[in-house]
Amino acid sequence: MRAFAEGLPEGEPGVRIADRGELGPTLAAAGSIGELAVEHLGEAARPVRIILFDKTSDRNWSLGWHQDRTIWVRQRVETPGFANWTRKRGLQHVEPPFALLERMVTLRVHLDDVGEDNAPLLVAPGSHLFGRVSEADIEDTIRRCGTVACTASAGDVWIYATPILHASDRARRPQRRRVLQVDYSADELPGGLEWAGA
Repeated sequence: MRAFAEGLPEGEPGVRIADRGELGPTLAAAGSIGELAVEHLGEAARPVRIILFDKTSDRNWSLGWHQDRTIWVRQRVETPGFANWTRKRGLQHVEPPFALLERMVTLRVHLDDVGEDNAPLLVAPGSHLFGRVSEADIEDTIRRCGTVACTASAGDVWIYATPILHASDRARRPQRRRVLQVDYSADELPGGLEWAGA
């Protein structure tokens, strides 16, 4: 997995991966990563979006509290309940009905150690149970749920409900921090829409 990451473009905080290449078998339902998603979603689980995050001393950003609310599709097809179409790095994204996001899981595969000083992901446990959280309610929801820093050693995998509230601070002692984030779903999309990453 590290060798795969080394071949990706540098200089971007997040690289969206359209061609899984050699990662395909590992991320598939029978693979060592995919089988973790299967435990939560069943045999129909498949990877639908893959992003490599790469923080370094030169690329040391912060990300405020938010929920992931978009999915990646092959092409725009107007479908009831799907709105706010955007293109990110040339790839078509859309906000689906929230119920679809609630049935997804996200796996974060750590390629490097992530200690307290190296910008671990912060999550608000249980916040995904509050549904779509408005900007005005984020602070109150975090207060109610508390926060956890997702520290990890290289090779560890964190799995969480895709719509959980999460954030990331700038690293206090920046070292390379690569994380392969993979969203999984067991749903078929309606109205002629197709997952781009499946």
